[in-house]
Amino acid sequence: MGLLTANNLVLDLTEAYKHVYDDDEVPSWLKSMRSLLAGGEDAIEVVKRIAKKVEGSGSVKDVYLKTEEIKFKPPVPQARKILCVAANYVSHGKELSIKVPEKPYFFGKFANTLIGHGEDIIIPKTSNKVDYEIELAVVIGRRGKYIPRNRAEEYVAGYTVFNDISFRDKQFPPGWPQQLNPYGQNWVLGKSLDTAAPCGPYLVTKDEVGNPYPLRLMLKVNGEVRQEGETTDMFHRIDSLIEYISDGITLEPGDIIATGTPSGVAAAGKQYLKHNDVVEAEIERVGLLRNRVVAEP
Repeated sequence: MGLLTANNLVLDLTEAYKHVYDDDEVPSWLKSMRSLLAGGEDAIEVVKRIAKKVEGSGSVKDVYLKTEEIKFKPPVPQARKILCVAANYVSHGKELSIKVPEKPYFFGKFANTLIGHGEDIIIPKTSNKVDYEIELAVVIGRRGKYIPRNRAEEYVAGYTVFNDISFRDKQFPPGWPQQLNPYGQNWVLGKSLDTAAPCGPYLVTKDEVGNPYPLRLMLKVNGEVRQEGETTDMFHRIDSLIEYISDGITLEPGDIIATGTPSGVAAAGKQYLKHNDVVEAEIERVGLLRNRVVAEP
């Protein structure tokens, strides 16, 4: 794991720990993002102390890396739950001529979908309608169940940029939505093929982001703006989403909640992704996530 510093270098936390504590045995809580988050505020404070001590030691050079030297992975590669909200932005509902649900409408993705900044989005052999959706994702920091909305913020560790990749020709049954069927959309094949959840580059802690309303969102494909909006367009806010989804589901450190997307998706009349496209998803104070699109051979 690494910590992004103010001068845009990445501190290798494993090597920094060894230097500060003169100990080659790195504690278990520093070996994954999930375990770090599970350590709570105490673990975060230790990380801050490590960074401060290393920064004060001018002789230490080998614990820092430049961002261009980093091979990024998802901020939480071992996320146990990836929970996504459908049709949660008013503008997105309007462009698809659907009403925002009175209660949040969730679907899930699997761990095979997660990729990081700089990794490739794969167009599978059996889909030619690959879509993009920029979303603010919440990363859970505390274990909890039946969480009331007035305490929801206590369970938020931070935020990351999330791109909900969809395979529309698999998601929507023939004739949809004019012709409905008794089983609805195909959420698994439509949303959970490999590489369908790019996220990152970083997990930005909630104190760094501050109030998540408003945050500006923008998605570009090959430099062309496709989506642009603000988090104030959310119909169900983050506290309501956490309250709703924790009603019977235990949220755990590292779980991801993607909160919906603004208008501008390809399914609403724009071009679907194609081989060699470059997708840039940027959220104010959270970061810029860049991925190339590659057709499966």
